[in-house]
Amino acid sequence: MSMTLKNAAASRTLTRLAGVLALSLCAGAALADVPALSVAGNQVLVGGKPGSISGSSLYWSNNGWPGARFYNAGAVGWLKDDWKAKLVRAAMGVEEDGGYIQFPADNKARVKAVVDAAIAKDMYVIIDWHSHYAFRHQNEAIAFFQEMARTYGNHKHVIYEIYNEPKDDVTWDANVKPYAQAVIAAIRAIDPDNLIIVGSPHWSQDADIASRNPITGHSNIAYTLHFYAGTHTQYLRDKAATAMNNGLALFVTEWGSVNADGNGGVNYPETNAWIDFMKKHNISNANWALDDAREGSASLVPGASSNGGWANWDLSESGKQARETVRNWPSTPDAGCATASVPSTIQAEAWCQMSGVQLEATSDAGGGQNVGYIDSGDWMNYTVDVPSAGLYTVSYRVASANGGGSISLERAGGSPVFGTKAVGATGGWQSWSTISHDVQLPAGKQSIGIAAKAGGFNLNWIGIAAAGSGGQIALIQAEDHASMSGVESEPTTDAGGGRNASHIDTGDWMSYTNAPVLIPETGAYTIEFRVASPGGGELSFEEAGGKPNYATVALPATGGWQNWASVNKTVTLNAGSHSFGVYAKQGGWNLNWIKVSKAAR
Repeated sequence: MSMTLKNAAASRTLTRLAGVLALSLCAGAALADVPALSVAGNQVLVGGKPGSISGSSLYWSNNGWPGARFYNAGAVGWLKDDWKAKLVRAAMGVEEDGGYIQFPADNKARVKAVVDAAIAKDMYVIIDWHSHYAFRHQNEAIAFFQEMARTYGNHKHVIYEIYNEPKDDVTWDANVKPYAQAVIAAIRAIDPDNLIIVGSPHWSQDADIASRNPITGHSNIAYTLHFYAGTHTQYLRDKAATAMNNGLALFVTEWGSVNADGNGGVNYPETNAWIDFMKKHNISNANWALDDAREGSASLVPGASSNGGWANWDLSESGKQARETVRNWPSTPDAGCATASVPSTIQAEAWCQMSGVQLEATSDAGGGQNVGYIDSGDWMNYTVDVPSAGLYTVSYRVASANGGGSISLERAGGSPVFGTKAVGATGGWQSWSTISHDVQLPAGKQSIGIAAKAGGFNLNWIGIAAAGSGGQIALIQAEDHASMSGVESEPTTDAGGGRNASHIDTGDWMSYTNAPVLIPETGAYTIEFRVASPGGGELSFEEAGGKPNYATVALPATGGWQNWASVNKTVTLNAGSHSFGVYAKQGGWNLNWIKVSKAAR
């Protein structure tokens, strides 16, 4: 646990991970009771697909410490059954009094009790070398993790965290990286594929520093990030974003809603900001800590049962917040591939199988991830259900600095090829444009492939619709405005989840200059608004700043603030880049998204 975490300056450099990624399968290993965790680019994938898991970390395992008595099957089982946790972390103390160096048998036995219980409950479990100076005990760490790998390496549940929190006087290049390389090599000699997590200096805050000189030569390596919401604010989220932009996959193995010294009350605004950040970037996490110590970070009040069965009054303020967060964490992808029913817009990163590509944060409208680093010969597969055989318009949201790429749409496996589309230069790797072509598709559920006949482009989404029905140009999430007046946001129950813009009153407005839309040619376009309103309202769709005003749209009463309906308006737009805005002529409605499509022919 962090005691006096300190800030470090963030910097941004763009790097590319070397090598070609291994094939990621949606189903994971056939014998696993949980989907396999793997690393692709800057993401830890769940069963080969974007997602994340959440749970709780136990307190230090040390003899005589307040966390030791919770290392049992009852506590683990209650986390799974009541908290709906997917993850538990066994934080085995090392050099501190009562830890592994002093009492190896006792501490190892506690860890194994937790691992065995987690496997029995189909939970992921982190085996954590909970040390501040792990490099001083490298031989002991290698022996311990080799034993864990021999014992549990055939279980996809197991995650190895080899260095909890290097302190301020520990450096990445001189201490942490050489130690990590040695321990990783020892684990990989026995277990070739289970996820390994590495810490960074300054109490595992400096993943951005590690991203400038990352560990290479091994697959499925992630880096931890620790935060305490009462102390760590946007500056640390910026450092995390730098690390991800530089290609590191992050896993928050320890977080708290209180101060970094473990005390204080719950900082709800910053905790919520961190939770939103982790959800947005698919970052798995474990809350600190399941124990009854007299600290604000302890989930339980002093004297609570060590075997689960905790009522609400057994939980501290931070414990109640942690339980709520874990119970409501988004579901992980199932073992099978999701089927997209045509017409549909498919997020490019939602592949069923792939070869050679990586994920990265996108600046395109809607945010999230795009597929990047697409080279010649790379491919992704998707499962679609086509209602009837016929001619379909397939659209691709692409970005390319230099152009010269070529996309082949084909049956998974390469034959037949339905059509090929050239990708030209768009002005940059995050300058987005939509291209499309018409292809003949057979009816029924099938696996289609997107193959790069020539690489050098990024892909954000694929749209499939009947020819003549138009094609999607952009999807703008309403809450992702660059500026606004009077508008708030809230969680949405609409399809796709996330948040919607809310509390929209007469005179309020939103501007999306951060999400420019490239209109390929002058003509008619359909603008669709996803709205919810008890009593109806009216909006103006316009260029950011108010002129020109393209259309005034009457909004229906949908029956409630989260009863969603779509309304649309056809407008004429000139070719070129547009930054749109929405103005509430009559308020009393919520807005989830705005979709721009070619008008039906």
